[in-house]
Amino acid sequence: MAENIEDRLTEFSAALSQRVAAARPLVAAIRMRGHSLRSGTLWRKDVVVASEQTLPRGEEAEVALAAGGTFTARLAGRDPGTNIAILRLDNSPQPVWSGAAAPQPGALALAFAADGLGGAAVRLGAVHSVGPAWHSRAGGRIDQRIVLDLRLGRGEEGGPVVDAAGKLLGISTLGPRRRVLAIPTATVERVLEPLLTKGRVARGWLGAAVQPVLVPEALRDEAGQAQGLMVLGVTRDGPAAQAGVLMGDILVALDGAAVAGASQLAGLLGPEAVGKPVELRLIRAGAVQSLTATVGERPSR
Repeated sequence: MAENIEDRLTEFSAALSQRVAAARPLVAAIRMRGHSLRSGTLWRKDVVVASEQTLPRGEEAEVALAAGGTFTARLAGRDPGTNIAILRLDNSPQPVWSGAAAPQPGALALAFAADGLGGAAVRLGAVHSVGPAWHSRAGGRIDQRIVLDLRLGRGEEGGPVVDAAGKLLGISTLGPRRRVLAIPTATVERVLEPLLTKGRVARGWLGAAVQPVLVPEALRDEAGQAQGLMVLGVTRDGPAAQAGVLMGDILVALDGAAVAGASQLAGLLGPEAVGKPVELRLIRAGAVQSLTATVGERPSR
């Protein structure tokens, strides 16, 4: 019996090593002048994907691939909304992307990162949970909430995450409360072309800083909800300011859709909303009223 267990553990270890070896060519080490090493993922021919929140400011980088070769790269675009940055290499390595995986809770996951020595480091964990699409506070739509039961070290964000079959779950990142998430392959694919062609992803913007608050009890029936978004600041000449929104207003709905949290509002201000007139239903001076605003494009930071 002991020999059988040992044999199975040896087989399991060997199988994991094979998966690591197969996925190793996906790993990229990114160096920008004056900054420490960052990890990235060779996504397709001459394109490396990285974690936007960890990538330093700059236009050029040196990218070393775990599969071999060092290339000059330039920043093609970055999207804080989905936490994705794209680097284009000056040469064309062979594409190594192996297709998308369907994440399942409890399934094994391998999170890769550049090891700083020209190779790849790997962490073994499990898919902790899989949830529906969600919106970041910066307005980006993430196609699934994939939470990983593992830890990330400094500089490891942005590396590939694969399942036990060697298929891509996405790239790693640190999310809210420092939970390790995988940004899904579907999300990367969706923003890839806009970032390559335009350098950014256009999203709707009202130019108002908001914070969740309780709706006054006497107005809850008329407002149709118990919580809204208080306006804490209005950008000068922004869409909200031009519509007449004031500090202290409580926004309760946009085009008939209730908004009780910043993520709900972000979800209604996607790329398709830019240039569109919308009805803002809000509470001011103890009364519910409506204004019309034309959604602008979120400024690049």
